[in-house]
Formats: sequence, C-alpha cells, structure tokens
Amino acid sequence: MRVLKFGGTSVGKPERMHEVARLITKDTHRKVVVLSAVSGTTNSLINIGDLIARSAHEAAFEAIGTLHESYKTFVKTLYKTPQGLAAGEAVITKHFDFIRSLAEKPFSIKESKELVAEGELISTQLFFAYLQEQQIKAALLPALDFMRIDADEEPIISFAEEHLSEAIASHPGTEIFITQGFICLNVHDEVDNLKRGGSDYTASLIGAAIRADEVQIWTDIDGMHNNDPRIVKKTFPIAELSFDEAAELAYFGAKILHPFTIRPAKLYNIPVRLLNTMQPEAQGTLIAHHTIEKDIKAIAAKDGIIAIKIRSSRMLLAYGFLRKIFEVFEKYKTPVDMITTSEVAVSLTIDNPTYVEQIVEEIRAFGHVEVDKNQSIICIVGNFGSDKQGIVAKVFNSMKQIPVRMISYGGSNHNVSILVDTNQKNETLNALNDGLF
Repeated sequence: MRVLKFGGTSVGKPERMHEVARLITKDTHRKVVVLSAVSGTTNSLINIGDLIARSAHEAAFEAIGTLHESYKTFVKTLYKTPQGLAAGEAVITKHFDFIRSLAEKPFSIKESKELVAEGELISTQLFFAYLQEQQIKAALLPALDFMRIDADEEPIISFAEEHLSEAIASHPGTEIFITQGFICLNVHDEVDNLKRGGSDYTASLIGAAIRADEVQIWTDIDGMHNNDPRIVKKTFPIAELSFDEAAELAYFGAKILHPFTIRPAKLYNIPVRLLNTMQPEAQGTLIAHHTIEKDIKAIAAKDGIIAIKIRSSRMLLAYGFLRKIFEVFEKYKTPVDMITTSEVAVSLTIDNPTYVEQIVEEIRAFGHVEVDKNQSIICIVGNFGSDKQGIVAKVFNSMKQIPVRMISYGGSNHNVSILVDTNQKNETLNALNDGLF
C-alpha cells in the first residue's frame, strides 16, 4: 500500500484536481491520498482569524465572502455534471456557514484552529465529490478519526495504527482512500494541527501507521534540488538522498519537504519519493536508507537566525558551564541550531525569537553577551565522514570573498553549516553553487 500526498498547488485549481484524480487512478497500488488545502486558502483563513480576533467583524465577513466567491467559481469548473456541481456547492455552503458562525461568537485559540482546519476539510470533500461524479470508487477517511497528538504535541502513531487500520478494513474492495493532511485532534479532543507544512508530516505518519511500501510527496517541483532554484539559476534535482541527508536539508531550509517528515519514514524504513504533479514523468528524488555515495549533494539556507555569543573567563577549564547555559534555553523551550566553543567563549544560534530578551537577560549572569540578528545558516549536505579530504577547503575556496560568522563541522557526517549575514545569503548560495557543482 502507498501513501500519496498532494500539496496546495497540486490541488490549487480545478484542472489540477483533475490531474490528481488521473494520477491516483493510473497508480495501480492500493493507496491513501493525503490532500492539503487549496493553495492560498490557509493564508486567507489565518487572515480571517486575525480579523475576528481583533473584533474587525465587518472586514472579517468581507474576507469570508471573498473566499466563498472564489470557491463558487472553483466548483463551477471542477465538476462536469449538474449532480456534481450540486454536491460541490453543498460542500462549500456547509463549510462557509460554519466559518461565518465562528465570526459570530467568542473567538479563542480553539476556534482559531477549527477555522484553519476548514481548508483541508473543504479540499478533500470537494475532491471526493469529484471522484464520485467520475464514478471512481473511493472512501473518505476523516483524519480527525485517527490522527492525534499528545500533551507534548507529538503525534501518537499507535493511535493512528489502530484506528486507521480499522477504517481501511471497513471498506473491503476499496483501493483509494482520501484524507486530510495537517489537521488532528489534541489531548482535549479539540481540533488542532501539525503546524504549517504539516501535510507532509501527516503522509509520513500514515505511512508509518500502515507500514506503507512508499510515501510519495507530490509538489510543483521535480524533486529536491541541489540549491534554491528561486535564488540560483543553475540547479538540478537530486536523484537520491539518505534519510539523514534529506532531514538536514529539510530542517535547514529546503522548502519542498516538511522537516519532521523524515522521522517516521526513517523509523520504519519507508522510502519517500518527491515528485512533480506538473511533470509526473520526471524521476524526482528518492529518499531511503541507502543512497548514491557522493561528497557534496546539496545546499540549503535557513533565514531568521539569531546568533548569541557568551564570553567569560569563568569558562576557562570550568566544567558545568555549558550545562548552565543550555538550561536557560531549555527553560524557555528554545532549540539551538549551531554551536561553536573556545576556551573563553561559546557562540550559538536560535531560530525562535519569542524569548530572546529573557534568554539574553539570564545568560548575562555568566558573562558578556553579544547578539546578532538577521543571520542565515547555509547548510552544505553530503557524505562528510572523517576519511573524506578537502571538503572544508572546497567550501571556503568557493566563498573566500564572503565573511563567515560561524562554522559547524563534525557534529554530523552529512552537514557543514556556515552562518552569514542574511544580506549575503544570495551571494553565498550562488558562490557555493559555482564552486561546488
């Protein structure tokens, strides 16, 4: 059994939904199809939620009306028969009535998450109605019946295993199952989500739960590229990556894949294939345990980085110093991306600015603190085992005109990370592309 996930652009227009239907019927395997919201919908719903939260009800109802009209136009092209159109119109009427009801009552985080979940609920029900119109046998499985997170917001795979297996078993002879990405229930049985980009994560979790043969992530680009094609002109798709290499690239900025997607797939050794709905014949990228051995495979960049440097003579020959510093970050639940140390200083980076002022205030007790904002981590990924020679030389020869704030090498066999000012990110990516590829 396979899991096929289609992102917002893949279902963003009626003709794209038609193509998705063609792709899933062409694939002869039994499958679970995971859909994101129609492109632009989640942003619109978040905006509507912000307006409701600010009590800007007139503007909220206007924004709801605008989105509703766009869906009315959408369904007129999506369906081919009066019966199909009636089914589609019934779906959007029901859901936009619910969205308007949220604007008419007290609005909290609970209602905000219910509102954002509407995007996936609408897209899957519209698509399912289209399959019915085309007389394609399928079943719609609500993700809220089997996708659940615990008190730490971690998905409960065992819950998905039990309830998803039961749901699939209740439809003998059915080859296609449709469900929502992104949305789930929390420990309070309230609608919640797996954060932005979470539909990839949903697909991987479902793959783990059903022990799928393969998870396919269908987007609008032909696989993971060796560099950011929005910034660098001469990029190319990577044929194969290991789980570790793909995880590094996803975490450090490769937008095609949600950072958490790899974890369940790696745990259960389920291959992940990145494919392009616009070019379904393209090879894409295969992510698995074993991959092509190549020194340098790809580059990714992560923006919004804050560098913090703590300098203290008390650090010299002192044990427990780093523990005390990291306890501050743990207190504020702020992960650290990079770290470098010397005898009297430690530099590290974070990507969450929420508690940076409180963190800096507390670590001033340990020494002098410097903070640099608007930084970017450039991550070079490949096979960098201890027996490899000249990797760092290649990297620095490629960018010898660019000042480097930090470098992290040796913490992983697959990653060299460099910190630069964000103003120099584009120059760095292009320089590395020219020098390494």
